[in-house]
Amino acid sequence: MSGINEEQLAQLNARGRGALDEKMGIEILEASPERLVGRMPVEGNTQPFGLLHGGASVVLAESLGSIGAHLHAGLHRRVVGVDINATHHRSAKSGYVTAVATAISLGRTLASYNVEISDDQGKRTCTARITCLILAD
Repeated sequence: MSGINEEQLAQLNARGRGALDEKMGIEILEASPERLVGRMPVEGNTQPFGLLHGGASVVLAESLGSIGAHLHAGLHRRVVGVDINATHHRSAKSGYVTAVATAISLGRTLASYNVEISDDQGKRTCTARITCLILAD
């Protein structure tokens, strides 16, 4: 596994995120093309009943999958998400949710990830799968 070092991880968190990731408080904790770990606060990402919004979980999953695909493709290439699906297993009301994205397939034109999201107690809240298209130079 060829992960990025602490300095590169700090740079990724400082300037490698998009506006939505920043707004939602997504933080990347570990990153390599094969495996990524990130977390997001529940607070500020809830639906009207005070539960983590399902769309927020999907954003977290897509962010990790896209970053992983970008690391796989090379930083000079662009990647775009072309498919994502998610199953919400239980709600989260407070704290953080942590996502672990594991590569399913890392090809020349497509990269797919399975993303498991859990609450602070380690209970699975969501399982997602994302596929990214790697664009030509």
